[in-house]
Amino acid sequence: MNIKKVLLLCLLVFAFNANAQVFDPVKWETKTEKISETEYNLISIATIEAGWHLYSQVVPEGGPIATTFNYTTDSDIELLSNTKEDDGHTVDDPVFDMKIKFFENKAQFTQRIKVINKEVSLVNGEVEFMVCDDEKCMPPNYIDLIFNLKKAKDVDVAVEESTTTLDFNATKPKILEPVKWSTSVEKNETNEFILVATATIDKGWKLYAQNIEEGGPIPTSFNYTLKEGVDLVGTTIEENGRESMDKVFDMKIKYFKDKTEFRQKIKVSNTEISSISGEVGFMSCDDTQCTAPTYVDLEYDLTKSVAVKKNVDYIQSETEEEREGLWTIFILGLGAGFIALFTPCVFPLIPMTVSFFTKQSKTKSQGVKNALIYGLCIIVIYVILGTGVVAIFGASAINEFSTGVTFNLVFFVILVIFAISFLGAFEIMLPNSWANKIDRKADKGGYTGIFFMALALAIVSFSCTGPFVGNIIVLSATTGGLAPMIGMLGFSLALALPFGLFAAFPGWLNSLPKSGGWLNTVKVVLGFLELAFAFKFLSQADLVLQLHFLEREVFIAIWIAIFGTLALYLFGKIQLPHDSPLKHISVGRLMLGLLTLSFTVYMIPGLWGAPLNLISAFPPPIDYSESPYGVGNSKGGGTTSHSDLPEGAHLLAPHDILAFNDYDEGLAYAKKINKPVMLDFTGWACVNCRKMEQNVWVKPEILNKLKNDVVLISLYVDEKIDFPEGEAPDSKLKPGKKLRNKGQKWSEMQTIKYKTNTQPFYVLMDHNEENLNNPVAYTPDAKEYNEWLIEGIRNFKKH
Repeated sequence: MNIKKVLLLCLLVFAFNANAQVFDPVKWETKTEKISETEYNLISIATIEAGWHLYSQVVPEGGPIATTFNYTTDSDIELLSNTKEDDGHTVDDPVFDMKIKFFENKAQFTQRIKVINKEVSLVNGEVEFMVCDDEKCMPPNYIDLIFNLKKAKDVDVAVEESTTTLDFNATKPKILEPVKWSTSVEKNETNEFILVATATIDKGWKLYAQNIEEGGPIPTSFNYTLKEGVDLVGTTIEENGRESMDKVFDMKIKYFKDKTEFRQKIKVSNTEISSISGEVGFMSCDDTQCTAPTYVDLEYDLTKSVAVKKNVDYIQSETEEEREGLWTIFILGLGAGFIALFTPCVFPLIPMTVSFFTKQSKTKSQGVKNALIYGLCIIVIYVILGTGVVAIFGASAINEFSTGVTFNLVFFVILVIFAISFLGAFEIMLPNSWANKIDRKADKGGYTGIFFMALALAIVSFSCTGPFVGNIIVLSATTGGLAPMIGMLGFSLALALPFGLFAAFPGWLNSLPKSGGWLNTVKVVLGFLELAFAFKFLSQADLVLQLHFLEREVFIAIWIAIFGTLALYLFGKIQLPHDSPLKHISVGRLMLGLLTLSFTVYMIPGLWGAPLNLISAFPPPIDYSESPYGVGNSKGGGTTSHSDLPEGAHLLAPHDILAFNDYDEGLAYAKKINKPVMLDFTGWACVNCRKMEQNVWVKPEILNKLKNDVVLISLYVDEKIDFPEGEAPDSKLKPGKKLRNKGQKWSEMQTIKYKTNTQPFYVLMDHNEENLNNPVAYTPDAKEYNEWLIEGIRNFKKH
């Protein structure tokens, strides 16, 4: 017993004696259950006074006295397990500064025994415990327990018990099957059939499409066992499903929810064939976990075919993700439109155009009406432009094009050209002849004249609005569908709004700032931003092609140079061709310069491996680097070099954690250096595994423990390394089948030993492969994860 507990107990005894009354807040009773002729349950029931707490059998070191059971055992009886207890309550105790489990009102403890000598009728035991309320604690108490086997009540062993074992290996079953498969067959022609595999997906889970880019989650795949006389016609087709941008994988991923079908046409020339066998391989994920790659046998009964569904057309309905994407494009377009108003080509036209309508119109109401029609025409013109993009290329073609290397390279060049134009090297203008022809038509008057005035504005201001329009089309192309039209609607609405408002309220014109050099400053700042964003597209192309021309350090260095130069420009240290003489800088420009300089300084540590969470969506991932630990580093300050790694180990970049990918090798090393093992059931395509590594493992207090206090064994359940020919082990879950690869080996191990099949899943165990505490799954709370590590490491040291 440590000093802290001795002092605590002294205080408790003093408080108890000072209270000058005998009080027993816990009453104990016993009963027995007969499981079989030789096995019994010894049940101890604690009835606890209201407001008092009885503590669990497992309490962290330094906490209150744990409840402890001792049974008088000899050659007549044998204890079959640890004493089980109710679930109870687990809270953060502010006094002991730890998580403590306790019981209120009533608690039951169960001990299974085996009787060797049938003549035994009584079993003696003793329970040690302490209880506390919100003000005081009782000193440790000892109560004798007597269990009468002759009065045991017969129970059905199949009935689930309400108590839970403290054997940490007895994890509650968590074998999940979020996707159920069924098959059907449709008859097309005399010898043509369609094999239909239907997936029913649990709420909140996703099943992925058949075609996923490399580096994404595991796609769904179908294999068919074809007998002679059966031929596949085409490939397996799938529904349109849903598609969204995944921030972890940094790619668009197609998936299905609720229910979906996969259809494969076959041609059967052998009339004696009555069934077709197949197999589907897939993985599924929800917001916190993913299942390991799973393989399900499919059987198609041709004798039970039905008439083929006519005109099966998979129409993709608008999903919540798509609606959010369209709203995002609209808002971005609206913002771009408002910014475009403050460029030299547009801002001076506002008072001129509004004055024209108010002066040329006979009444104020007519002037307002004409200005509103003018604004509406602006909207129509730009929306027609967006519609034309969709009509020419097609909604789906835009989306497909946006994911390719060509798209990223083309728009890198376009944005660089726009940026150089904004910086003042040249003007991007439509032919003057277009503007002259439109001006002549605008002179006709009436609604036709107003429309051509709006068209003239679009042409004349193109040198400033063109880059905005180009950017909106670029962004909307990555969303696809009607996004170009929606983006143009937002942009044109922002452009048109001032003309209607100022025509209705001409007095507002006096509040507008005067045109001047500040308009060119706005244009130049936008040019720098265009240049910075251009490299995102070049980076995407480099990542896809794996050329390693634009690795993370190079990208960050380019951004530091761009924003550093922008800061110098805003401070007046650099002048560009169309800038007015600058005698002093305004407060607004100074504040923007300071913000830009701060952002530049913030990015500098990224050259040495800092995560840069504010811009994490832009630079390449940390592992796409010259060095995963930053410029000039090979180890990131770790204590282990690549040359002295133990056999079978590697350094997990970018954290520099010593890791094993083989269970036996990792366990042997843990025994050698006398450290506990941390099993990390993970997957290359596991989204939440990467989130844990990127957001939780990087915390200093956690990273230190993973590096120095445990031996990490990362077992990838989707590892595709096949076993050597003839050495594939038998599957324990599917008798008669062989395991395909190492990933299946680790997946089966997790399922059989830990009764769960989802990742991430973390286990702390000792050298006897016994759990040190309860395993955990996805735990984004770093504090909770750190406490779990502390508990397991502490329990290992007690061994």
